[in-house]
Amino acid sequence: MKRNKLYVWIGLLALTMFCDLVYAEEVNHPDLPPAAQIEGALSNHLLVLNASSTLKMEHANQRKWNSGNYEFNLRVGTGQRKSVDSGRNLKEREIALERPLRLFNKVGIDEDIGAASVARAEYALGNARHEAARALLQLWFAWQREQIQVALWQHQVDILKQQAQMTEKRVKAGDAPRLELNRAQAAAAQASVSWQQAKLRAQLAGNDLKRQFPAIPLPEKLPPAAPQAIEHDLSFWKLRVLEHNYELGMVQEQSRVQQLLAQRSRADQLPDPTVGVRYASEANGNERVTGVYVSVPLSFGQRSATAEGVAQQASIAADQEAFVKRRLEGDIYAEYTRAKSSFATWQQAHEAAQAIRVNTELVGKAYSLGESSLSDNLIARRFALESSLAENLAQLDANEARYRLLLDAHQLWPLGNNGDEHLVNLY
Repeated sequence: MKRNKLYVWIGLLALTMFCDLVYAEEVNHPDLPPAAQIEGALSNHLLVLNASSTLKMEHANQRKWNSGNYEFNLRVGTGQRKSVDSGRNLKEREIALERPLRLFNKVGIDEDIGAASVARAEYALGNARHEAARALLQLWFAWQREQIQVALWQHQVDILKQQAQMTEKRVKAGDAPRLELNRAQAAAAQASVSWQQAKLRAQLAGNDLKRQFPAIPLPEKLPPAAPQAIEHDLSFWKLRVLEHNYELGMVQEQSRVQQLLAQRSRADQLPDPTVGVRYASEANGNERVTGVYVSVPLSFGQRSATAEGVAQQASIAADQEAFVKRRLEGDIYAEYTRAKSSFATWQQAHEAAQAIRVNTELVGKAYSLGESSLSDNLIARRFALESSLAENLAQLDANEARYRLLLDAHQLWPLGNNGDEHLVNLY
């Protein structure tokens, strides 16, 4: 029996180590920041810091719900009574200690409200990390798109300048008219303008990324990552996203909090009694009075109206939960469709760019041998630039769409508060 247990523990340990290796391999995407930088960047994002403070506040509120908001009330009084018969002034003193008492059923409801409020804040913290991760992914790929355009336009400028130099040599040799040199130099100048504009856009995009996520340094160059096809069908991704969606969990806990508040308000239609003990000294201390008293507030419609209003708020929260779930289902369909379509678009753009690049090289060789005109060469270069730009942007679109789908399914980066969720990745 002990040997069987040992085998079970060894098997679980091996499975855990395998899961860690699979997860580590998956999160090490070459075209994304390292996982350690991601964790630090998300933890220090303003949305996450604000949600963390809210969670701490809800823990304090939970202690308030558990202890209740009733306090002891101490009453001390003194007075003077004048005897009608003797005309003497008789001093009186009184002290009382009282406290409202929550009925037993209300104590349990209050504890549930505190726990549900903490759970809602925990989901809100997870949702804040998720939204911060979405923003990081969007800004990261926006910067990459501008970087790609900078590299392509720089390459185009280098080629057109070489072509202008070659045309200048041909003009000096008498093999080409002066007009061709002017056109070649103009094309190089126009490409330089586009290159400068691309660098400005890249600088602005990098500044946006640094401002929101200063913990992530911008690399000078990123290795290219070929897009991967989306496996599994829509129902699989819908199940994974909804199963671990923090926003849905947050609105569900909000609905539960409102239901508990409605239950608490209904229970509060029966007022809590106030119990007190009293001690009085009368007739100059010749008479002493001790006693216990109970007071109960009497309501004439206010408590029932309050309960009805809170019940309507619970109904609104339930409708909000249904609305968020329907919206998430639409978002999942859109993200899945975008990821599938982006991969197919990249494949087509890749094939077209390859064919156009081959044709451009042939036209360039023909022009260098004097077998093609400058106009044909410039047009071919322009088509090559546009096709390369379309190919690279389609590649980034496909990668971003896939990463966005993985992120929503919690298969890209750890988004839980403990950072230990979804160690086994299906990719």
